[in-house]
Amino acid sequence: MWVCALWEARTPALLRRRRLLPARGPRPPAAASFSASAEGSRVRALVYGHHGHPTKVVELKNLELAAVGGSDVHVKMLAAPINPSDINMIQGNYGLLPPLPAVGGNEGVGQVVAVGSNVSGVKPGDWVIPATAGLGTWRTEAVFSEETLISVPSNIPLQSAATLGVNPCTAYRMLKDFEQLQPGDSVIQNASNSGVGQAVIQIAAALGLRTINVVRDRPDLQKLSDRLKKLGAEQVVTEEELRTHEMKNVFKDMPQPRLALNCVGGKSSTELLRHLAPGGTMVTYGGMAKQPVIASVSQLIFKDLKLRGFWLSQWKKDHSPDQFKELILTLCDLIHRGQLTAPACSEVPLQDYQCALETSMQPFLSSKQILTM
Repeated sequence: MWVCALWEARTPALLRRRRLLPARGPRPPAAASFSASAEGSRVRALVYGHHGHPTKVVELKNLELAAVGGSDVHVKMLAAPINPSDINMIQGNYGLLPPLPAVGGNEGVGQVVAVGSNVSGVKPGDWVIPATAGLGTWRTEAVFSEETLISVPSNIPLQSAATLGVNPCTAYRMLKDFEQLQPGDSVIQNASNSGVGQAVIQIAAALGLRTINVVRDRPDLQKLSDRLKKLGAEQVVTEEELRTHEMKNVFKDMPQPRLALNCVGGKSSTELLRHLAPGGTMVTYGGMAKQPVIASVSQLIFKDLKLRGFWLSQWKKDHSPDQFKELILTLCDLIHRGQLTAPACSEVPLQDYQCALETSMQPFLSSKQILTM
């Protein structure tokens, strides 16, 4: 598994809300869910019928747009990012997988075109993002149930809205839910250039927290370091520097971190643990190295370190929809105040999806690929 994102199992009821199954009666064959559309209701979507390499199994197809029911919302998608978890799902190696064929994408922003007679929470012209996982956002338009959407202000940047529902939410909850941090406390994280990592830097700075940010060595390291510090990073170090004795100099001017955020696993996570303050917590939310987290017995016994995990999908299952809406509004407030910006992004037209998928899987990626419709 790569970095965090979210997915929830698609029950037949959820599929009906997404209008990929009929509202009543027996479920049709999977292929019927993706039948060719009539000329007047053409929807272009990125669909995969089996698991494999994304550039080989994902296809741009025409789908049928369902009629808008009483509790439905017709949404024109504006932009949708390609997250690592999206790639993992297509490859078939994520924790939860949708029934096939499936439309890719779990995150994005769209504009309401029309609403059903029973819809009261959104109106035409509003911007909306997914409230639940697995809606399939890599498409030009769709009909969704009102309960699967959250409205967001249309005066925030498009890229911020498109990338709001996964990475910033994960970053905020990890900073808030595991240690009672106070202004001046420090946090250490790896994969600091990831979407979550960039959100952690900015949200931590807004909360008065200091961050030590670990990245892989690369040719443009100084450029990356400067960019992360501009976001609010106090320290940027490489994985190699993390293993040296010189790291003790970092803690001459700041307290040892009580919270570590791990998206890599393997040796990197072991080094994060080594620098945690006694009684501290390491939260794992991804495994880019595809290696296990290894903690020494002495760290657990003599430092009383805690190992936890975080998955936004599980958090949403454990909390009410109103609590998720409150989280989104909190993040929108940070955006309005200029304290949270989108990660570095490259907008790619939907028809150029092959290039976007290939680019999203390259090492040392510095720009998130966002599909525009």
